[in-house]
Amino acid sequence: MMQTGIFTGYFPYDLNKTCEIIRGHDFNTVQLDLHFKDFDVTDGQVTPDKCRQIRDTFRDHHLPICCISAYTNIVHPDAGERGKRLDRLKEILAHAQYLGSPYVLSETGTFDTTSDWVHHPKNKTEEGWEDCRAVIADLAQHAYDHGAVFLLETYVNNVVGSVEETLRMFAEVDHPGLGLVMDPTNYFEAHNINEMDRTLNHVFDALSDRIKIGHAKDVKRSGDDKAEKHSDIGDDTAAESHTFRGVGEIELPAPGLGELNYDLYFQRLAKKHPNIPMIIEHLDEADVPRAKQFIDGKLRENGV
Repeated sequence: MMQTGIFTGYFPYDLNKTCEIIRGHDFNTVQLDLHFKDFDVTDGQVTPDKCRQIRDTFRDHHLPICCISAYTNIVHPDAGERGKRLDRLKEILAHAQYLGSPYVLSETGTFDTTSDWVHHPKNKTEEGWEDCRAVIADLAQHAYDHGAVFLLETYVNNVVGSVEETLRMFAEVDHPGLGLVMDPTNYFEAHNINEMDRTLNHVFDALSDRIKIGHAKDVKRSGDDKAEKHSDIGDDTAAESHTFRGVGEIELPAPGLGELNYDLYFQRLAKKHPNIPMIIEHLDEADVPRAKQFIDGKLRENGV
């Protein structure tokens, strides 16, 4: 059966308290965010010993780490900023072996300088593609050299933003250091959200073999508000990847608050990945019990 987990970053506490609260919600796995009140794991401060302590603390709470967050804009157009971001991602890739999971996750980024999630015309050019491909090839090799796997997460406004672009990237970077996060909500735009089941089936028909981790949020039309949306999750130091809730025509709320056909999602995913971790996201701490009950209910209804 699928395992239900959550990002640790939605719990802005010290390491032990974070573990205690997550376990108190009956989760049995986590996606690790390297951010705790009592641990300095900022840029350049990640060490094997710190990683082992984090790993073992989660294990002691029966919360094995299934994957590790390293979300950033990997194609940021400013060379200095891009270098800083990639150095951090590579630092996490190099230490994944000490954290208990080889899987390190990020989206593919945008050439916009103001946001990691808005479209930029260069994203859909051959020049932009080749730039992104070279970065991903380098990350895949770096991951492989350190016993890790870089998992890309497709998102519509990024360079890799569609099923076809995802397939192309895996064809051009055919490497054991590269895998895929499955979050079907990230493939929806105004032109295909009315074709929910057709789009979901297309995603899984094309990409099932590449999937390593599943994500659980939701998708719906954004109504009159087309601006980039963020949520206050009660932590002033939270990463923007945890507060982001959509931009333009599409909103990305917590699971159970949108239009995603979760029955079809879980049925298709379970065919080839019956024991995959399903990681809940896009919520605040107060909404965790409701979201977990929703996901657990859908898993139970579908026998997965």
